[in-house]
Amino acid sequence: MKKEKAKRKTSARPSPAKGKAVKHDDFLTDPVNLPHMEKVDEGKESLGDRIRRVREERGLTVKDLSSRTGIDIAALERIESSETIPALGQLVRLGRALDMKMGYFISPGIDKLMTVVRKHERKPISRYGETKSMEYGYSYESLAPEKADRLMEPFIVTLVPTDTEEFSTHAGQEFLYVLEGELKVQVGDRIEFLKVGDAVYYDSNQPHLVRCAGTNVTKILAVLYTGSK
Repeated sequence: MKKEKAKRKTSARPSPAKGKAVKHDDFLTDPVNLPHMEKVDEGKESLGDRIRRVREERGLTVKDLSSRTGIDIAALERIESSETIPALGQLVRLGRALDMKMGYFISPGIDKLMTVVRKHERKPISRYGETKSMEYGYSYESLAPEKADRLMEPFIVTLVPTDTEEFSTHAGQEFLYVLEGELKVQVGDRIEFLKVGDAVYYDSNQPHLVRCAGTNVTKILAVLYTGSK
């Protein structure tokens, strides 16, 4: 899979802190394998199905989509066949390449003025097994999957301590609010440690890193704006 970090200018990328070198994006952009994912909405059109359908409606081949997104052909084929779930960062790129909001691929939603998601109704979009969760350090739940034509994507993200650190860059902006624990956020050369009640807002087209700080689990509210019209 081609990495967005290859497109970054060297001068813009900060030096990673100590940690194991890995080949994946940050907590909001790391790909998810289906064997570690809780199945949601059996019988409905899958995320991969929606991506393939929109691509075909646009008259694009997988090779065309690969050239537009920087995601390699093999990875796109796995995504469309529902063997893997694309990273949120990849969904941002797919949405821009296909002229669709990335949230449409998560869920097309319902054409209503308001939708409500009760606490007990939240469904994890991604759930790693224990080993992978400890390595990659997160799981997340969508807070607005049923709202159509949404401009923002809100999530509850749970992070566990991990030694892995990898910077990410993708279109849009991100807002994070700490609900539990402590969070490390680095954007460019600036590093901040956030505690309960603290918040941060940044341009996600800048190299950024978000990690659980300390030894306790951290839970945050994360809202993504992808820049899509």
